[in-house]
Parts: sequence; structure tokens; C-alpha cells
Amino acid sequence: MTKKNAFMSNGLIASFALIMSATNIFGQKQDSTKLVKLNEVVVTATRSEKHLGDVGRSVTVINSNEIKNSGVSTVSELLNQEEGIYIVGAQQNPGSLNNLYTRGANSNHTVVLVDGIRITDPTSANNTLDLSELSLANIDRIEIVRGSHSTLYGSSAIGGVVNIITNKNNNKPGMHVDADVSGGVFNKNGSIVSENMALNYTHKSGLYVNAEVFNSMSEGFNSTMDTITNPNTFKFSDRSDGFTKTDLIGKIGYSTKKVDLYIGYKNIAQKLDIDDGAFRDDDNFTSNFKRNLFTYGATFNINDKFSLRVLGGMSDMVNKLVNDSSIVDYNNNTNHTYLRNKYVGSNNNNEFQANYKIKGLQLIAGASQDIETMSVNSYYYSNSYGVYVSESDLDSLNIHSTTTNGFLHADINGELINESFKPYSFGFGVRYVNHSAFGTTLTYEVNPSVKINENSLLYFSYSTGFNAPSLYQLYSPEKDFSSGITRGNKTLEPEKSSSWEIGLKQKVNDNLWWSACYFNTVVENVVDYVYLWNKDQEIDSLSYMDYRGDTYINLGTQTNRGVEFSVQSKISDKLIVSGNFSLVNGKLDYKPEGIDTTHTHGNHIQLFNNGEFISKDVESIGLVRRPNTANISLTYMPVKKLALRIDVKYVGTKNDIFYNSSLGPYGALGTIGVEDYTLLDFSAKYQIIKGLSAMFRIENIFDTKYYEIRGYATRGRGFYGGLRYSI
Repeated sequence: MTKKNAFMSNGLIASFALIMSATNIFGQKQDSTKLVKLNEVVVTATRSEKHLGDVGRSVTVINSNEIKNSGVSTVSELLNQEEGIYIVGAQQNPGSLNNLYTRGANSNHTVVLVDGIRITDPTSANNTLDLSELSLANIDRIEIVRGSHSTLYGSSAIGGVVNIITNKNNNKPGMHVDADVSGGVFNKNGSIVSENMALNYTHKSGLYVNAEVFNSMSEGFNSTMDTITNPNTFKFSDRSDGFTKTDLIGKIGYSTKKVDLYIGYKNIAQKLDIDDGAFRDDDNFTSNFKRNLFTYGATFNINDKFSLRVLGGMSDMVNKLVNDSSIVDYNNNTNHTYLRNKYVGSNNNNEFQANYKIKGLQLIAGASQDIETMSVNSYYYSNSYGVYVSESDLDSLNIHSTTTNGFLHADINGELINESFKPYSFGFGVRYVNHSAFGTTLTYEVNPSVKINENSLLYFSYSTGFNAPSLYQLYSPEKDFSSGITRGNKTLEPEKSSSWEIGLKQKVNDNLWWSACYFNTVVENVVDYVYLWNKDQEIDSLSYMDYRGDTYINLGTQTNRGVEFSVQSKISDKLIVSGNFSLVNGKLDYKPEGIDTTHTHGNHIQLFNNGEFISKDVESIGLVRRPNTANISLTYMPVKKLALRIDVKYVGTKNDIFYNSSLGPYGALGTIGVEDYTLLDFSAKYQIIKGLSAMFRIENIFDTKYYEIRGYATRGRGFYGGLRYSI
């Protein structure tokens, strides 16, 4: 075992030992406020209300109080503290690309919902949402379900589901205000300021109106790593990558025991200075992103047994990328180029659901339709060697996809037959999918569980899932001039997964609960980006002239497996501890047999992600950017108005990627190891008077130097403070 691996293992074991040692203390009787985490009601895991301790899946609920007391400022940072989740970019410059990896699955294998409505980026290469666009504004709670959940949520739900549930009415009628302002400095040069104002009016009849404005701005910090040591080498005079973000939110609704109606709107506008890539700064490259999100919902509780629900949403987004010449020397000479790309996408989702509930039985049936569109408008100008202009517009192609779904899910408890069978439960479900490009597919799940005793739940689940190819992967029109092969591949099939997990949830007493599970996921038909080379030439003799284009094909099989553990407890009225760790590993297998050569014309296939030619079986051990992680949080309240919190985060060694020009005639992605790291944060919250509180936070106390992505800087040590007023 290497020193790094030994340190990683010892760190995780030490974390586990600390938590379990505390468990021995927590098991003792405490005269304190009860911590009833497992009694929280969740809806995402089963599409019906169910207590967390009765759900036979790995589920986490982050409620509004936990969000406010977390000390973090973004959704990415909040999710990054949970087991099974690693978000690349969460610790980088504000606004940096944030990709979500759940249980080692790919970044496009987790569904992100807002009030049950899918949020995606149809213009991205693999339809992955950038989590940096999601602020903590207007969030009531976040529910996380790990593992394959395509039966209930359709495409992409291979790694898990994250459902962000927004605020509704207040428990007390009247006008309510929640306002805060915060700011800080990080990495010596960077600074950030954020303001938020939320208003809620709740009438005793059930009518409510919400309005909220969130604004954030950062500047002074360079997103790329500076590795230039030669003082004579040109550097941009201003290496700052600024970021501004504004969210405008509105919601109106009517909520009673019988009826729940709402219409919501959210406008996201953000601008970011971006760079050319790892280690490559750029002085005038910007991204201007906007999204409009409309959501609606209507739930009718016909009686105690039967309810109907309709919900939907429409999201449209525009991202304008502009690179307006880069300065290349101290005389202010530029590279004489101008690039403008405009990405336009939309998603329209509508769903109907019926719930039927009697003692021992819950039935859910539903149908939905999802329509996605995308278009790109590009303009390129250069006068480096004479004037050259290139333009393209994909509007005329009418790129879109339509997915229709029908699903059925049942939860059966043994008490339906006899009270003596009450400890036993069995869930099963099925979803039928029809996609406008690849046709039909079917997913299903089975989920037996047993209550060993009143406070212990042992569960098992087996589920299948799928991930539809993105619009870009299907329809990108770029074409190789010699072969005529397009980058988009209309013959792509969906990626299909099979997953199983076994887990245990244990409530020791009203102040302690823990959970543990093991999971295994296999994804077949993985869509890969590949180079194509002249089939009539031997691989060892290929040259640039033998290039036949690049495209996407179904090629590999990905396997992920791992262990997760989580614990939370209240030692006393003054001390709460929580922690988790996740161990994950994986591999990719490629086999030349079974490849559909219709689109590739039988040409040689070279993987872009590692440079290998698929002329023989290829196995790649380990997945990039999927480290083992551990988190520990200690909250101490010496007096009623003061809460002190320490957070420790450990991230194990991982592989990252870089472009290796020696891998084939055009080069490909190589891998390089990135060292593990441990971060220590401290935060304090003090209630000055009723409704008014102050917050102070030190991030990365020891100013640990580390990478999340090789070539991109992390924030380093930061000092933050803020005031919050809530009535």
C-alpha cells in the first residue's frame, strides 16, 4: 500500500472510529431535545409521503434549518457534504462549472429537480446541468435519493435524484421577511458579496405569495493555476475572473388540507469571466447565462385514500460565449480573433399522477411528457493571416426530442394480509418510455425490506435505469469532409443500467441514528466520444491524412461499486455530531464485438478518453474525479444564542485528465494522479436579538493547497461574515 493510500485508509478509519466512539456515548440516555431525523417525511423516494426510517433506499433530507446553519453559500457546497456525492468545482472560483457525481456515476447520471420538475442544459454535450446556477435562495428543503430511480423519474436517474423543494406558505399568517447580507475575502486577492431579500405573505385562508431577490458578486481571483516562473514570460495584467449572479423569484399559491395549488417563476442571470482551459488564462473570454423557469402544481386530496396531482414546468435558457481577441504580449498585441457562440435550449415537462392509499398499500400511477430543444449560433472572425469568417446557425434543423412515459409503483406492507406480517414490506415499479429518437425502453425495480425491530430497517433493492443520448450527441451536424460522417449519431441507443444495493438503517434512540449500505451499478451501452481512422490503413501506420472524423457511439460498460455510512446524534443539549464516509471504485470495459459499425463505416475506433484503439478488449481500472470522501461536523452551543461549528472534509486521491498529444495522431486524454487533501472549516452563529443573527466563517483554516481539477485554482483560506434578519 502506498503512503497516500495508507493515509487515505487511516483517515477514513479514524473518522469512522471517532463517529462510532461517539455512538457509545450517544447510546446513553440523555435528558435533551429529541433528534428525530428518521421521522422526517420524504416524498422523492416513493412519490408519496413516507417517513425516512421506513424508506428502503438510501435517502437524505436537508431541511431549512440545516441549510441556514450549514455555513455554506451554494447548493454545490451543501450537497458536497453528503455521502455518496462529490461535486467537481464546488471549492473553486464562484461561478466555476460544477459537475455532480453520485456513487461514481457519470455527471449526467443524476436527475436534478426543482419542485419535481427536471432541470437540464439541453445545449451541453451530454445534457449535464451546471450546479453553479443554483443558489440557496427560496429553498425549503432538499431530498437526495441515491441509486437508480428511473422507474419513478425516467432518464438519467442512474446515480440518484436530487429534488430541490422551494418555499410555500408560512406556518403563521401574516407578512414575513427574511433578509441577509454576507461577504468575505479568500486566497488573498478574491472577494465576494451577496445579498438576499425574501418576502412572504400568508393568509389564514391558505393563500400565500412569495417574492425573493438574490444577488452575488465576486472578483479579484484567477480561476487557473499560475505555473509560470520565468519573469520575462508575458502574463495578462488583469488575471481576475469575476462573477455576478442575480436570481428573481416569485410564487403564488393556495394550500389547505384538501387542495394545494401554486405557480412559480425564477429568473437566473449570471456572467462569468472564463479561461481557455487548464493552466491557460484568457483576458477577454466571457459567459453570459440566463434561464427562465416556470413551474406549476395542483394536488387534490379527494379523500383519505385517493389524491390526484398535476405538475409541470417550462425552462428556457440562453448562454452567450464571447472571446474578443486575447492580448499576447506587453505591447498589447492580440491574436486577431473574435468568437461568439450563442446556445439556446428549452425543456417542457408535464406530468399527471394518481395516488391511492389504504392500510398496508400505496399505489402510484402516472404519465408524463418531456420535450427538449436546442440550437447553436456561431460566428468566428480572424485576420491573423488574411480575413477569415465562419458562421453557422442550427435553428433550421429544429433539433428536439420528445419523451412520453407511463409509470406504476406499489408499496405493499405485510399488514395488508395480517398484522403479524407488518415488519415486511415490498415495493415494485415499472416505467414504459417512448423516445422520439431511439424508440421504446422499459425499466423496473423491486425493493423488499424488513423491520428487524421497531428501530431497525434492513432493505434490498434491484433496479434498472436508462440515460437518453443528448441532443448534441444525436444531432450535432459537424461533418468530416473526407468520410461524410457526422459528429452526431442518430442511431445511438440509450445507456442502460442495472443496480442493486443492500443497506441497514438504525435508530439507537431519539438522539442517534445511523445508516450503512453497499451498492453495485453496471451501465451498458455507455456513449463515448471517439476518433475515426481509415479502415484500410494499419493502426500502427496511421497519420493525419487517415483521419475520418469524430463522433459518438455506444461502446463501453461501466461498473461502479462502493460503501456508504452516515451517522447523526445529539450528545447533549449543547453538542451535536454528524459524519459520513463513502468508498467508491469503478472500471470501464470495451469490447470490439457488438459495436454498431453503421455510423462509423467500419473505420478504426479510437477512444478520446484514453487513446486506446478498440481492436481488442480494453479494460480501464478507476474512474476520473471519483475520490473516496469523509465528512465530520461538530456543533457546540455553549449558550442558547451561540452556535459554534467545525467541519472536516477529507477527499482521497483521484485521477484527473489532461490532453496527451502522444496518444495517436491527434492525441487524446491521459490520466494523472491528484493528491488527497483534508480541509478544516470553522463557523459561528450568534443571535443578537430576536430575528437578527450574525454569522462568521473561516474556510480552509490551514490554507491547504489542493486541486479539484488539475490546472484550476481552489479558493484557499477565506474569511466570511454576514447578518440575517428573519421574522
